[in-house]
Amino acid sequence: MKRNENIVLLSKDHHFGLLCSWKIRQGIKKETEGYRIRKYILYFWKNHLEEHFKEEEQVLFPYLKDEYSFRIQSEHTQIKTLILQIENSENADYFSNFADLLEQHIRFEERSWFPHLEEKLDADILNTIGKKLSHIHSEEKDDYPDEFWK
Repeated sequence: MKRNENIVLLSKDHHFGLLCSWKIRQGIKKETEGYRIRKYILYFWKNHLEEHFKEEEQVLFPYLKDEYSFRIQSEHTQIKTLILQIENSENADYFSNFADLLEQHIRFEERSWFPHLEEKLDADILNTIGKKLSHIHSEEKDDYPDEFWK
């Protein structure tokens, strides 16, 4: 799906989020030690996802207060709560729940929320969003050294 150029930076991040979910599932399937998967999830949160959430909340949320943004905010809260649980546990159920929730969240944003924003926001607002993101967004890199999923 062609994404509006002003929000494409956030859309590109989603590739790494889906990859994160896949890696976690692969690690679980291969019965990788829980501490390794936990360490990766916390790394991904601190180095990628936490900032991505802030960017969405600070740059996109102010323009539309509707059921879509309320759902996104609720899912962000659920994921943050799950991160707190993961920080204190190596329970594989938490890892699996995180992978599932993250994937569902990304798919909703890509298939529903972003198209909704593109439809509802005018070109000037989308351009303003693009400018803000270009100043604060940093490019994602997938350089985690412990390839536990292989």
